[in-house]
Amino acid sequence: MTIFPSSLTSPKVGCQGCQQSEALGFDFAFAYQPIVDLRDRSIFAHEALVRGVAGEGALSVLDRVTDDNRYRFDQLCRTRANEGAANLNMQTHLSINFMPNAVYRPELCIRSTLEAAKKHNFPIERLIFETLESEHVDNYRHLTNILREYREFGFKTAIDDFGAGYSGLNLLADFQPDLIKLDMALIRDVDRDRVRQAIVRGIVTICAELDVTVIAEGIESAGERDFLADCGIFLMQGYWFARPAFKALAQVSPGAWTR
Repeated sequence: MTIFPSSLTSPKVGCQGCQQSEALGFDFAFAYQPIVDLRDRSIFAHEALVRGVAGEGALSVLDRVTDDNRYRFDQLCRTRANEGAANLNMQTHLSINFMPNAVYRPELCIRSTLEAAKKHNFPIERLIFETLESEHVDNYRHLTNILREYREFGFKTAIDDFGAGYSGLNLLADFQPDLIKLDMALIRDVDRDRVRQAIVRGIVTICAELDVTVIAEGIESAGERDFLADCGIFLMQGYWFARPAFKALAQVSPGAWTR
């Protein structure tokens, strides 16, 4: 059961950034892409991916996010993704991307997410918050503080695009999330590239010692799938299994599982 501290339920308390943020001025929707578990051919989670209202690509929306409206946009992403998952009767985890630079105080900025989970009866233990390792963060300690606060609230945490960005192993040294998602640039043709193979194996070994689960994203071939499975990676995401489904839950083709 979700417990709402009085500091979060008081109507006088709120996030300064959200209160001062200008009206968004545009609308958006979500597509959902499954993250599969090869071990039992199930769906572990769905990632909420922002789209235009008619299904346009993410950039059609993200290009309109500015310093003036990013706080409101980030909050709306959380609540709408939660609402959409509940409306689709999602029984898996829901993975939501968040912008670290759009969070002033995590214990207050998370309030709308908790309220949406309560309203739509979506268990908070099935919520995953992803942050991009490739995104520049103004205050590195601020990011690790956000992740720790989210974990304390009962959310799972994930670092997306691991191996592609600013912080890399330094972030992993300071905070061990529940999950990391290997950047698709490391995954592409990994079954035919010994350098990528060595890097992936090394990350898998490190994460096993730290009790961090690895997800491989961007899978586009049976060869990539099979190599990664042989490395001990069983959570995967990519076009090989299913493309994102606009306002729907995608179905995985039976042939995508077969080795």
